[in-house]
Amino acid sequence: MVNPLRGMKDTVGEFSEKYTYVVENCTKIAKNYGFSFIETPILEETQLFKRSVGESSDIVGKEMYQFIDKGQNDVCMRPEGTAGVVRAFITQKYDRAGGIKRFFYHGPMFRYERPQKGRLRQFHQFGAETFGQESVKEDAMIILMLKEMFDVLGITYRLQINSLGDFNCMPQYRDNLVKFLDKTEGLCEDCQRRKLTNPIRVLDCKNEHCQSLLKDAPMLLDNLCSTCKDDFEELKSILDGFNVTYEVDTKLVRGLDYYNKTAFEFISDGIGAQNAIAGGGRYDKLVEFLDGRPTAGVGFAMGIERLADLVVMPETKKEGYYIGALSEDALKQVFQLVVKKRKTDAVHTLYSAKSIKAHLKAADKANAKFFICIGDDELKNQTLVLKDLETKEEKILKWDEL
Repeated sequence: MVNPLRGMKDTVGEFSEKYTYVVENCTKIAKNYGFSFIETPILEETQLFKRSVGESSDIVGKEMYQFIDKGQNDVCMRPEGTAGVVRAFITQKYDRAGGIKRFFYHGPMFRYERPQKGRLRQFHQFGAETFGQESVKEDAMIILMLKEMFDVLGITYRLQINSLGDFNCMPQYRDNLVKFLDKTEGLCEDCQRRKLTNPIRVLDCKNEHCQSLLKDAPMLLDNLCSTCKDDFEELKSILDGFNVTYEVDTKLVRGLDYYNKTAFEFISDGIGAQNAIAGGGRYDKLVEFLDGRPTAGVGFAMGIERLADLVVMPETKKEGYYIGALSEDALKQVFQLVVKKRKTDAVHTLYSAKSIKAHLKAADKANAKFFICIGDDELKNQTLVLKDLETKEEKILKWDEL
């Protein structure tokens, strides 16, 4: 028997229902906030992610599905969504047109990492990106949109926020941090590597020993310039005004190199060690890094597999029709009625004559609300009995009245 690859699962059954429910609700909310759908290719040039996500990230360093294709191109399967959307933004010359663009996306991402609960090698994300809006109000709007999505999905969470500074105040902070790290002994191998490539990522280390060594490290918030400090205070003020509870986590830096200023994560305590269910922030230089014209950007992504363990599904309601044949002679008429009725409603059927008991069992399995069976008497009279399986009410209709 051929099984799916390790860390990759079929989207079917209960997860399929939850996936559809999450995407449909989040899509509706995103559209209400002015976002339009975008879909980027699963395969991209490897260079795209090396230049955007960053050489210091675990994604680029360890996790990408990277290979040389038959045209000798260095390609990889997308490990995250933002870089591809930024590339598409530049490809379509939106960076030259100016103005504000807002996109949302959903689909599979790929990372070669150790599978565990909440972490797969093929996983699905729903994300959104805004381009051309420099105001911190857009950062707040993104967070408020995410909050609305989780509220609709019935998911409880904790919100953590931080400011990573900008390209005015970050260099000085980086120097202060490197001086501290140079005096710190015992950091793990990943931290030693990050110290040389992107020192701020050291703060993101999940190694408990490293975290104990970093407890006295200089804090980002103590090194912000006046502009970044004012933006962060405004962000907190907006969240306070909408009664959004949050925690300021001075070591929250996110796992990607392109963030600046606002960074945030939504955390759930109900899914184990992999507890981040959404995260994002601002990336005002990323379009420029990828050879586009300087354009502000901010966005988020959330993992649908992790949400599936938390989402509160609504009670399933009976819907649609079940139409069955009681005799071989009735099969042709049933087939015609099914085809016609499917133009307006969901219709279930069996392509063989069965007893009423068998048809009722099939209708129950299909969760149909209305039940119709046609036999020799119905053929003769060109009538049918329509039964509501919830209220148990029945009424007789002519075929053309259905």
